[in-house]
Amino acid sequence: SLSLSLCGSEPLSLSLCDYFKTSFSCFQNVKILTYREPQNPEYREFVNNLKTDAKMMFNYTIKDSLMNIIAGGFYDGLMLYTHALNETMSTSGTRPPGKDVTKRMWNRTFHGVTGLVHLDENGDRETDFALWDMIDTNTSAFQIVLVYNSSEEQLTAVPGTDLHWLGGVRPPDVPVCGFKNDNPICLAKTITIHQMVSIVIFFIFIMTLTITLRLSLCCRRMKLEKELVAQLWRITWEDIQMSNLDKVLRSGSNYGSLMTGDGNLQVFAKTGYYKGNITAIKYTNRKRIELNRKILFELKHMRDVQNEHLTRFIGACIDPPNICIITEYCPRGSLQDILENDSITLDWMFKYSLINDIVKGMLFLHNSVIFSHGKLKSSNCVVDNRFVLKITDYGLSSFRSESDTGKDAHAYYAQRLWMAPELLRMECPPPQGTQKGDVYSFGIILQEVALRRGAFYLEGDPLSPKEIVDRVILGEWPCLRPTMDPQSHSPELGQLMQRCWAEEPTERPEFNHIRLLLRKQNKESRTNILDNLLSRMEQYANNLEELVEERTQAYHEEKRKAEALLYQILPHSVAEQLKRGETVQAEAFDSVTIYFSDIVGFTAISAESTPLEVVTLLNDLYTCFDAIIDNFDVYKVETIGDAYMVVSGLPVRNGKLHGREIARMALALLDAVRTFKIRHRPEQQLKLRIGIHSGPVCAGVVGLKMPRYCLFGDTVNTSSRMESSGEALKIHVSAATRDVLLEFNCFQLELRGEIDVKGKGKMTTYWLLGESNSQ
Repeated sequence: SLSLSLCGSEPLSLSLCDYFKTSFSCFQNVKILTYREPQNPEYREFVNNLKTDAKMMFNYTIKDSLMNIIAGGFYDGLMLYTHALNETMSTSGTRPPGKDVTKRMWNRTFHGVTGLVHLDENGDRETDFALWDMIDTNTSAFQIVLVYNSSEEQLTAVPGTDLHWLGGVRPPDVPVCGFKNDNPICLAKTITIHQMVSIVIFFIFIMTLTITLRLSLCCRRMKLEKELVAQLWRITWEDIQMSNLDKVLRSGSNYGSLMTGDGNLQVFAKTGYYKGNITAIKYTNRKRIELNRKILFELKHMRDVQNEHLTRFIGACIDPPNICIITEYCPRGSLQDILENDSITLDWMFKYSLINDIVKGMLFLHNSVIFSHGKLKSSNCVVDNRFVLKITDYGLSSFRSESDTGKDAHAYYAQRLWMAPELLRMECPPPQGTQKGDVYSFGIILQEVALRRGAFYLEGDPLSPKEIVDRVILGEWPCLRPTMDPQSHSPELGQLMQRCWAEEPTERPEFNHIRLLLRKQNKESRTNILDNLLSRMEQYANNLEELVEERTQAYHEEKRKAEALLYQILPHSVAEQLKRGETVQAEAFDSVTIYFSDIVGFTAISAESTPLEVVTLLNDLYTCFDAIIDNFDVYKVETIGDAYMVVSGLPVRNGKLHGREIARMALALLDAVRTFKIRHRPEQQLKLRIGIHSGPVCAGVVGLKMPRYCLFGDTVNTSSRMESSGEALKIHVSAATRDVLLEFNCFQLELRGEIDVKGKGKMTTYWLLGESNSQ
């Protein structure tokens, strides 16, 4: 093959071939076996067309070489497949399965560009071969001396050539002593005294090694039996002190959760104190536990498995009726709780940290004696107080028991959204699951983390968990899988999700490969604090200065997260003063623009609605408003009931732009409220009344507990009066704001005239109608 790729069908001509010429004596006994190049005119025409197309389409020059027969073979293979496919389709009339097409391709002969093509009953092509030898030692040129015809099964010598063998005689078909040195002639040799001594010493060594291994195995077996009898995992119920209050988590968590029959979730994590430490208690539905060897081995393996990304197994209680599993307690709740909590902001650094923790835990679990998880889901991934993600509910498949939830209950199918299709199709899937099934579950968790829209999110019409599970079991093409959003995650992460939830288990990657892919995608990400500390202690134990620098970097990263939360509560400049321990001084601003709005008829709506409906209405409305004002240079001061107050020009001054920002924001809010739908009254139009005024104010922080950033001054009162004296679905603007907006020459204003404003007397006001494109 090497000679073929270097020299092709012509005499050796490359630099390596030149080297052969200078040392041809070393290669006189080299025989090269290659394909025989076809001699038919169809092949010559095909090669000429191949050269022409390569030069014209790709500007590449193809030389004469035996490699061209590969292209001819590809062409003949495609033509053979095309003929077989056409014949199969003409017979069946529909799209045939691949195995039917393959059967027609086997045991078939046809004429192609490479000559007569014959495929045997196994689908193997019978082709001709050529044997090359160095005929002329003066030129060191290789020539064809023998040709094997596969169709006739004959070996023919080329006229005018002679095959040279080392020693003048071709080697025998079978070596003298046989291929395995099993010829009796060779075995009849006498054994010397040195060989006999070597055999005896080797035999003694083997015997000693065997006895040592057997003793070692016996000691290990005795130690294992002693550990099984000792039952170090056993905890009596009297040693557990129940805590007074159970930790209440967000709905959706399976971290000690209970689900009612109608699908509503009541979530509690049962906790207790064991030896002074708080622990999580997971009850089972078993009436009693029979300690057979299988369960004893599972409990021992749980004690042996220790990893920073797996919840530590403390022990188990088998005292009826309190049969439960006691594990490490993680107070931050489950990953599902964190993803469903909209108040927690997760950037991709944090998301990658959580994902990497899952991968590390599953990689360790798959390489341990437990082998697989079987119930991996976001509710079984819990977070401790240092935001280190740990996997729980693994192992003890014989000790645990399935829930009593019936197969028609919502909870039954909701817990199977993470289960692989091949396991769903089994009547009795293995309780410990499979490693490929865990990879599928990890792919569903990836989509949860990336989109934060729940497990198995589908865009469009939502399906119930039962409908999703039923369609996944059917395996219809295309397979039902969660929706991906390229704007929410990188394309590489989307490809990883698709590979993880592939229909064929063998196409899913292993967790060690997943770890490498994630590392390439997120080279600059930082892991959690515990990972940083451990890696630094290992890598920089002898370098204190570099160790301190790395810890400081981790500290700043956590500090940044805390600051991001603080900046959502108070203005950036105010938060900076509070962080420095300074007293926030009130500050005067010469010119700002204040926006006030409320809902016309809100009192009547409140009187005719339940308190929960009122809260839902305001939450929907102001969530919509909060999303819109993020696009403008404004600061949301507060919301009181149905009143909404926004200001621009403070705490960071923006010159004269405050009027334009508030005006544009007011137009956007008014446009949004026209299409806003009230959940319990979708036919009723929500009427928003808006007032805007510009002027000087004084701002400062009021209070120590739940401090508020408040505005004071006559401008605030006048802005409120502009709102209260306005009209529904209109933007009421004072003359001061009108003067500010005129400088931009892009807003459409209409004179309202003089009105009597309470506490201000006569004021000339205007209506803000819209914004034009010209400036």
